[in-house]
Amino acid sequence: MTHRIHLRKFAFLLCIAVAAGCLAAAAEKPPLTAEWVYGEGSHVADVPEFQWLNDGTALLYDTRVPLAQRTLEKLDPASGQRHPAVDMKAAVASLASLAKDSGVKDALPWPDAIDGTGKQAVYVIQGNVFLLDLASSLFTGVTESAATEKDPEFSPDGRLISYVRENDLYVYDVAGRKETRLTSDGSQTTLNGTLSWVYWEEVFGRRDTAYWWSPDSRSIAYLQSDESGVPVSTFVDFAPVDPRIIHQVYPKAGERNPRVRVGVVKIGYPSTRWIEINDKPYEWVLRVKWLPDSTRVSVQTLNRTQIEMGLYFADSSTGVARLVLTESDPFWVNTSDDLFFLKDGAHFLWASERDGYMHLYRFQMDGKLTNQVTKGEWALASAGGVAAWLRRAVVGIDPEQDWIYFTALKESSIERQLYRIKGDGSGLTKLTTEAGTHRITMSLDARYYFDVYSNIRQLPALRLCGADGKTRQTLAPPRPELLPADMQYPELLTIPAEDGFPLPAQILKPKNFDPAHKYPMILFVYGMPSIPTIHNAWQPALLNNQLLLSDGYVVVGLDGRASTGISKKLENISVTNPDSTTADLVAGVRWLKSRPWVDGSRFGVWGWSGGGTMTLTLMTHSKEFKAGIAGAPVTDWRYYDSKTSEMVLGLPEEKAEGYERASLVKRAADLSGHVMLIFGSYDDNVHPQNEYAFMNELIKNDKMFEMMVYPMRKHGFTDPPARIHLSKTMREFWRKNL
Repeated sequence: MTHRIHLRKFAFLLCIAVAAGCLAAAAEKPPLTAEWVYGEGSHVADVPEFQWLNDGTALLYDTRVPLAQRTLEKLDPASGQRHPAVDMKAAVASLASLAKDSGVKDALPWPDAIDGTGKQAVYVIQGNVFLLDLASSLFTGVTESAATEKDPEFSPDGRLISYVRENDLYVYDVAGRKETRLTSDGSQTTLNGTLSWVYWEEVFGRRDTAYWWSPDSRSIAYLQSDESGVPVSTFVDFAPVDPRIIHQVYPKAGERNPRVRVGVVKIGYPSTRWIEINDKPYEWVLRVKWLPDSTRVSVQTLNRTQIEMGLYFADSSTGVARLVLTESDPFWVNTSDDLFFLKDGAHFLWASERDGYMHLYRFQMDGKLTNQVTKGEWALASAGGVAAWLRRAVVGIDPEQDWIYFTALKESSIERQLYRIKGDGSGLTKLTTEAGTHRITMSLDARYYFDVYSNIRQLPALRLCGADGKTRQTLAPPRPELLPADMQYPELLTIPAEDGFPLPAQILKPKNFDPAHKYPMILFVYGMPSIPTIHNAWQPALLNNQLLLSDGYVVVGLDGRASTGISKKLENISVTNPDSTTADLVAGVRWLKSRPWVDGSRFGVWGWSGGGTMTLTLMTHSKEFKAGIAGAPVTDWRYYDSKTSEMVLGLPEEKAEGYERASLVKRAADLSGHVMLIFGSYDDNVHPQNEYAFMNELIKNDKMFEMMVYPMRKHGFTDPPARIHLSKTMREFWRKNL
């Protein structure tokens, strides 16, 4: 009897302890505020930084642990073992002895560059380059100049470090501790090894990638940009007392572009050999890549109308270039990073949309087609990156087993899965199994890969997988415990367009949703060609959307068919039928309004950049919306950069009618609903000229509007105070107008 009493007492106490633990866990859930969303909440989806090394091992850097515990780690994928690659405290102390005001205290950040062996790392601190030897945990100062260095890279053999200073290229001999200047004509208008803005934004996707080491570490190919004669835009700061004027080289539609050419300089012989492409005039240099023999370099070019791309192989010693193949499209040719030279020395892989879908093709080195590798009514697709318009789907090639690994949207346009296929097009196999998005980074020997996996309800996780697709180790699991209580997740669905086309969509409903109640709805849009917003992946905007749910709104996302990225055929509809995306979105809105739980009289719309443009388009071409917020919108494509404007609309002098028709400034008088315009005063992407021109027409037509300008912020606000303020500003607008 006494034994039973003790057991009952123990069980009672255990229940109390469990309940107390649950309450404590619930109490630890973060508050749902804008301050949390753009503070601690901005890190809930973080996964460790990583880089594969030449020997098949990898370096990791886990930003999810406290700063004082962070270090660079070496991972052996075969054993799964991890161990510190550096003594972090010693490295921090070493840096402090060289750069006292470095701002680095408890731990170094992820390096700016790592050599292929994983033995050396480079950091740019206060504009100077510092070299870290991981084994000794000691730093060496590489540069000590008043000018700023940027874009450091190691040579493939790790013996040299390259960087750009004042628009010229330099290399530093690690063993000899000697700097050599490779170019000497850099100036305010001549850029060597660094990009002009329009190239940085539109061609290389916000990466300052303008030089490339040869595989044998003996030469560098680089871009030289001549900006003379290119129009300059200005911005006015609010400081100091006499405000500074900022100048930006920015070609708009129809204006002069930077003149760019490819040069090759040999280390130790600093004179440039220019690549001569004379058979056809070109406007854009899209990509540069060395062939494995280090004697030839490939160059991709595009004409001004963007309907013809050329692939050239050039002799780096003579500069003579030979046209290997041409890609063409009646509207525009997309750029891809999927050019790979195969180990047999006789073939290369090339991605093309020549059949209407992005697929892989195998060519002989003279440009003759051997075979189409992938085929079908689906497309290769990259699974992530800095910019959505960068396309690289091939993640690894195993020449021994003849496997090509790539990501694609074969099963679903809103997912990214990993596949492999033989070079002759046989053996297509899907390797990933979970629905969602798999961001794949494969080891150089194609034996292992990192998979950053997420879905619309699950935070990202970092996994180590074998080439067979099986997970070997979860290196960083998702952390749902960091999320606020009562998180709501979107429902994925399709909504029929007017002709029945299934438009990808998602609906996010408040907690305790009551289908008998009528809810106001807010639609988020982007609407640009082949840049979808609907993904079965973790979406950072989900956290801020929880705030809108708490205010009683239903939040919806929707893509028109030209935005889905499914095919070039659908993408081209944005030219053949310029109103197609508007029509698709309006059809989707009307379908949503027909739901019994939607209050159709309280429908809002908003978007940023292209989404801001689409917001104004919808509000000037329909009467479906009570209110809308247009963030950083292009209102007239003559005000936007040459590359994107001309891609869709052509040259203004040839297609003036199209530019007039697409101008929202001309449609300002047709605005229906309450609108707020938001932008940064230093938006060097979509210039404030766009908003001012639209506002001026609203004023002329006695159309009331609201506006919020963020001083000296650029296109995307990155500082927490501005993002918090933006969230609160938008919520207040919705409360007043929806």
